[in-house]
Amino acid sequence: MFGMSLKDFREQLKRKDLTLKEMELLRRECRSCELVGASADTNRTVKAGSQSLRNVEVRGVTHLDRNIGSVLELEAGRHLQKEDESHSRLVCVVGFDIKEKLFPYTDPVGRWIKIGADNFLVVGLGEKKGKLLGTSQDDYILIPITTFGKIYGSRQSIDINVHTTSQVQMKEAQDEVRTLLRSARHRSFDDPDDFSFRTSESFIQLYKSVTSGIYFAMIAVSSIALLVGGIVVMNIMLVSVSERTKEIGIRMAVGARRQDILFQFLIESAVLSGTGGLIGILLGLSLAKIVSAATSLPSSVDPLSILVAIATSTSIGLFFGIYPANRAAKLNPVEALRSEQ
Repeated sequence: MFGMSLKDFREQLKRKDLTLKEMELLRRECRSCELVGASADTNRTVKAGSQSLRNVEVRGVTHLDRNIGSVLELEAGRHLQKEDESHSRLVCVVGFDIKEKLFPYTDPVGRWIKIGADNFLVVGLGEKKGKLLGTSQDDYILIPITTFGKIYGSRQSIDINVHTTSQVQMKEAQDEVRTLLRSARHRSFDDPDDFSFRTSESFIQLYKSVTSGIYFAMIAVSSIALLVGGIVVMNIMLVSVSERTKEIGIRMAVGARRQDILFQFLIESAVLSGTGGLIGILLGLSLAKIVSAATSLPSSVDPLSILVAIATSTSIGLFFGIYPANRAAKLNPVEALRSEQ
């Protein structure tokens, strides 16, 4: 299922499950499909000796899936073979996190682990991939998909995974797969598909739709923050003008022109807001580095964005400092000198 709304999700709940028979159909009939595999997953508790791990991703896969999408490289042992799949053997390939947590000082290949209530022989150890967006890519156990079906039940939908050699061929493969599946499921020409395609383009589209809302919200929040900040700067400068009235009068008495007073308070306002912007930038950079260190989420800051941020905050100070500066410049020197501090 791959929906963009609650309505899509509810509609997709009514779909027929994808099955291994349909995967075999695509293997036989889809000429544009270079490789066709299938996968299904669940979470189980895994034990080895006195050590145990909860909520480990147990993924049932075909022997071809190691070459579909992200290619699986091994640190030791062997991949799942066609014979493991055809005989539903109790064998598995484990991720590097499983090795470090359950077999920290030994080679897991050739040892037994207990997945749920069943014992599996470890035949391979996946190469360490690290984290992606803060999530480990090494916390998994791969078992033959036929074994997965026998243990956890085959009455659930699988993912059918297709590999092609080019983007153009992928488009052709999608058309073939759509035609084959619709025919196998007896869908009439006016019926919608009861399955979904997930490609890199669909994930990019989902990312854009999600982040566009976040971007608009950020623009709205930052606009309000700039407005509030500008009003605060203006109030601070008005207080500064009222408290320094006598100082302004003295400057005018010794020859300062109105434009000199105007520029003085505009510069002060710009420096005030610019300094605030700089502090905000430093806090933002520090927070990004802390989050990156704590979660392994990558952080990157464009130097141009820093310059734009400083220019924006300074401009806010100049804009909202015009009224206080103009008020200071228009003071009568005589009345200013008479004022009490």
